[in-house]
Amino acid sequence: MRASRRVLLLGSGAALASACTSSPPPSTPLPSSALEAAIFDLSFDIVSRSRPFELVAPGFAVVQTDDAQGSSVEGPAAPYAAVEVAVTSSGTRGSVSAGLATADGDHVLVRWAAGSGRVSLSVRSAGRTQVLRYATASLSGAFRLGFALCENQVTALVDTGDGWRPVLTERAKVAALVDLRREAVLAAYRYTWAVDDAEPAGMRAGLFGMTGLRDPHLVQEADGTPYEREGRYFITWTSAGLGFFHQAHWSVWSFAPDSPADQRLEAQLFSRRDGLVLGDHAGQLVRDGDDWLVATSSWGDFAPGSIHVRGTTTRDDLLTGVHLLDTEPVALPTPHGTWDPGLTEIDGRWHVSFVASPSQEPFDFHPALASTAAGAWTSGLTPVAAATSLHQCEGPLLVKVGGEHYLLASDKDNQCYPVFDLTGRRLGRLDAPYPTNIPHPQLVPDPAGGWWLLTFDDTQFAEDVMGYGGHGDVVLMHSGGA
Repeated sequence: MRASRRVLLLGSGAALASACTSSPPPSTPLPSSALEAAIFDLSFDIVSRSRPFELVAPGFAVVQTDDAQGSSVEGPAAPYAAVEVAVTSSGTRGSVSAGLATADGDHVLVRWAAGSGRVSLSVRSAGRTQVLRYATASLSGAFRLGFALCENQVTALVDTGDGWRPVLTERAKVAALVDLRREAVLAAYRYTWAVDDAEPAGMRAGLFGMTGLRDPHLVQEADGTPYEREGRYFITWTSAGLGFFHQAHWSVWSFAPDSPADQRLEAQLFSRRDGLVLGDHAGQLVRDGDDWLVATSSWGDFAPGSIHVRGTTTRDDLLTGVHLLDTEPVALPTPHGTWDPGLTEIDGRWHVSFVASPSQEPFDFHPALASTAAGAWTSGLTPVAAATSLHQCEGPLLVKVGGEHYLLASDKDNQCYPVFDLTGRRLGRLDAPYPTNIPHPQLVPDPAGGWWLLTFDDTQFAEDVMGYGGHGDVVLMHSGGA
């Protein structure tokens, strides 16, 4: 059984560019160390699936009250905000509204009116109110109205007892009237709500949560050891938003090492650059002495040809609270677009994994590896390898199994997780199920023995209204080997 499985898991011994072939060609034999590598003793099975979903992020509500109307003292630190208003009943002329407003009357609001049976989205700017969208929503009895802002996209949602469903969404028309990404503009806005001629049942408001999670990356020490605090590990996820790449943002979660299915949201991370607050995401946090090394991707204002890796160093506690990170571009050794950075110090050199993308129209991308002997991971990087024959492969992760370091990735075209050594030679593939989308294979050691694999899938949220981008389910796997 072991021998036959190894034949399947060991792939071409050629360079990083090779695909997930089933067996090595005789002309390029693998070294004995690769043939006996402990990583190929791992065999994963799915043990759970979950769908984290919250409009107001758990632990990040700034106001919660039964008052029928009001405004908060403070507003959101980033243009990722939500307001939930509940009513137990409404009359024929009742209305419910929720959103953001300034002291001088400017606002971005969603409103339901019983008389018209409609939910509307309005923006008031420069003394003029414009209704940008409306949709029919026949509501009676108890229900909740939700306002969600993700970047400049505003979505109205309702919940009649079966969970939140979006009824309308708009970005372009909102952004044409008010750019809530601008820190100085957003600073004037506060959470606001009102219930008229209806029976209020409570409201809460705060930073937006998530419609799903993706792009997991373990928070680690410089040498790759999981960072631990009070008996818990930490992991960053992209919190999927209501919309495309721009509407997502970065978040930090914690979990007990023996129970990663039970995760707790700890921190929300945003980027401040060029006067804007953006939801850059898909990166890693690394603890190096007293410093936090931050590597992230510029998805927050993505446009074809602009995507790149950014970094910064800080001593702020990034594992709790809300942070606006001042990042700078990282000079990776490639002429292409880049994302999904990860870094580990191995034998006195920083190794930096990333995606290199020759094109984003159409998307073409592959894993790459660089290294440097400099003290800063961002300095003097030289190329090690690039998988130029792969075209839908991302999520590169540096891991250590059985005393050896490897580069893992996720190859959509071949539906597998290729395994490379630190020279870029492909050794084989991970023995694990491959969910939909391009699931990143984040390995985490299980203190009870074996390994966890945390990843995600392509399950969307309300794609008929929201379009692509609101994924995914969290998929947890386990292997008892190694």
